[in-house]
Amino acid sequence: MINPLRGMKDLTFEESRRYIHIIDTAVAIAKRYGYSYIETPILEETALFKRSVGNSSDIVNKEMYQFEDKGGYDVCMRPEGTAGVARAFISDKLDRQPIKQKFYYHGPMFRYERPQKGRLREFHQFGCESFGEESVYEDFTIIAMISQIFDALGIGYDLQINSLGCSECMPPYKQNLVSFLADIKGDLCEDCNRRLDTNPIRVLDCKNKSCRLLLSNAPKLINNLCNECDSDFKKLTLLLDHANIRYTIDTNLVRGLDYYNKTAFEFISNEIGSQSAIAGGGRYDRLVEFLDGKPTPAVGFAIGIERIMELVKMPKTLPEGIYLGAMQEEAVELLLSLAVRKRLKTKVTVEYHARSFKSHMKNADKAEAKYVALIGEDELKNGTIWIKDIENREEKTIPVENF
Repeated sequence: MINPLRGMKDLTFEESRRYIHIIDTAVAIAKRYGYSYIETPILEETALFKRSVGNSSDIVNKEMYQFEDKGGYDVCMRPEGTAGVARAFISDKLDRQPIKQKFYYHGPMFRYERPQKGRLREFHQFGCESFGEESVYEDFTIIAMISQIFDALGIGYDLQINSLGCSECMPPYKQNLVSFLADIKGDLCEDCNRRLDTNPIRVLDCKNKSCRLLLSNAPKLINNLCNECDSDFKKLTLLLDHANIRYTIDTNLVRGLDYYNKTAFEFISNEIGSQSAIAGGGRYDRLVEFLDGKPTPAVGFAIGIERIMELVKMPKTLPEGIYLGAMQEEAVELLLSLAVRKRLKTKVTVEYHARSFKSHMKNADKAEAKYVALIGEDELKNGTIWIKDIENREEKTIPVENF
């Protein structure tokens, strides 16, 4: 027997219903905010992610499904969605248009890491990317949209926010941080020491408990922001306060990808084990330029679908559609022709074999049908069909041509 690869999982039965419910809910809300659907390839040039996500990130260093294809090209399975959407934005020359663009996407991503609860090697994300709006009002609007998605799904969360500054306030802060880290370098983990040499800001993202304790006294970027970044961050907190969206400021929140600047945020759940982030994102005003596009402000987020699967409160399933059954074999083909017409408007379940009345009623219940329609010996003789509204227990017999 051939089983799924480690870290890969089939999506079937109840989980598939949950997945569709999550996507349908998120899409409906994203559309209300003016977002339109975009689909990008699962396979991209490796250079796309090295230039956007960054060589210092764990994704590029450890986790990419990277290989050389038969044409000799260095390619990889997409590990995240933002870079591909930004690449498409540039490829279609949308960066040359004055119109602001908003996209939503959903689909599989791939990272080679240790599988655990809520984290697979093939996983799914729903995300949104907004291009062309530099106002912090858009940062707030993105956060408000995510909070509405989680509220609609019945998921509790804590919101954490921070500011990562800009090209003006980041360099002097980085110097202060490097000086601080140099004094504790010997006590930091291997990953922290590697990041210290490549991107010292990422050290603040370490999940090692002993490192986090040492880093609690590190200089805080939020205390070293330039006037513009400081003003934007204060405005963001004020907007969240006015909207009654609760949050905490996490001064060590830096996100795992190199392209972020200014606003960074994560939505946290304490119900899924150690991997508590269920959504995250922020502003990335330099990414389009990094990918050879025209400088374009941008902000976005992604929700980890597998992370929230077990947290979703599913709505009660309501009876739907029609169950068609025959108690005479001669009536089965007639039912099949009726089903074709009825499926233009509603869900139809057809039993291909003649059954007893009791068996059909049981099957209709399993199919969660609203109506059951049966043809027995008398109905076949009279050219009629018997119909029952299962919920209201109302029943009637009508001519087949009126069905």
